[in-house]
Amino acid sequence: MATVTRTDILDRLRQVKGPGRTSDIVTLGLVSDIFIADNKVFFSITVPAERATALEPMRQAAEKAVLALEGVKTVTATLTAEKQPGAPNPPLRTIKPSPGHHAPQHAPHKRKNIAPRTPVDGVKHIIAIASGKGGVGKSTTAINLALALQAQGLSVGVLDADVYGPSLPRLAGIHTRPQAVDKKFKPVEQYGLKLMSMGFLVDEETPFVWRGPMVMTAVTQLLRDILWAPLDILVIDMPPGTGDAQLTLAQQVPLSGSVIVSTPQDLALIDARKGMEMFARVDVPVLGIIENMSYFIAPDTGKRYDIFGHGGARLEAEKRNVPFLGEIPLAPQIRAASDDGKPVFLLAPDGEYAARYRDIARRICDKLGLRPIPKT
Repeated sequence: MATVTRTDILDRLRQVKGPGRTSDIVTLGLVSDIFIADNKVFFSITVPAERATALEPMRQAAEKAVLALEGVKTVTATLTAEKQPGAPNPPLRTIKPSPGHHAPQHAPHKRKNIAPRTPVDGVKHIIAIASGKGGVGKSTTAINLALALQAQGLSVGVLDADVYGPSLPRLAGIHTRPQAVDKKFKPVEQYGLKLMSMGFLVDEETPFVWRGPMVMTAVTQLLRDILWAPLDILVIDMPPGTGDAQLTLAQQVPLSGSVIVSTPQDLALIDARKGMEMFARVDVPVLGIIENMSYFIAPDTGKRYDIFGHGGARLEAEKRNVPFLGEIPLAPQIRAASDDGKPVFLLAPDGEYAARYRDIARRICDKLGLRPIPKT
């Protein structure tokens, strides 16, 4: 297969006329954020915000021009508004619901400004594992929780939605590139889970220097251009914070609920509150809060240390009248297992830590109305 270069893409885009048709979009300086991963091409076109709808044919023409290049698998072009001082770039390209799809009844939309969400084909429930900040062990929690849900007899997938810092390849101990099938990708499979991450498409060392709209487009494609079906639950490992990618998922996908991961200290809880507030504003129920790194047991003495304090997440859950799902200790075994690519739930399935994740999985299943499926 031919290798596609930035120069090849720019040459093709010089065939596309810009607004007013006085010159092409490259000469006018409208093309930016070109990114190539496994012959998948992403780029953005800067246009005046008020002309976004009228210039949609130009965006489509740009995608078509680049797709004609030999070796190109898929193309995603995003219209980006000119950034105003102190303001983020607003996304201009929207995802339209597919014909015949309707938002599920379990997530009524009380606010008029929330558009109907489009289901993901073949996926019964989607839950978001979120935190207000990084470094609280959210990704480790997500993969172990996915395995615990699978242990309930459910078919489970995991989407790593952190474009800037994908961790799923390392956590799952696999770096296989997904296979393309009819302009979509088959998810990577490991430990019986269906997995997808930007980390499967690019090398671990590759940095991403993208603006908000590019991130939102990439996250949307990672979700919707994957052959997930059939799944009982898709676990989305959300990026930290409450930015563009988080809002894109919360507003466009019928999430059955969210799980907030926080450490006990006040600083982490401040950000966790922001995450809960974001989900509340878009009518996504919070299924519960997990207190991660809750305490530490010294392996030599057995003495307990509350390194980050203790019980803050439980108190926060009580204040907000949401379920407290459980405590996960700060344990070297959990860290080491994650680094080695075999999560602790698999490494010690009958151990204390696996039991804690299994208990949290049962609580989530109860909230979703799912019942364990007996093994045959």
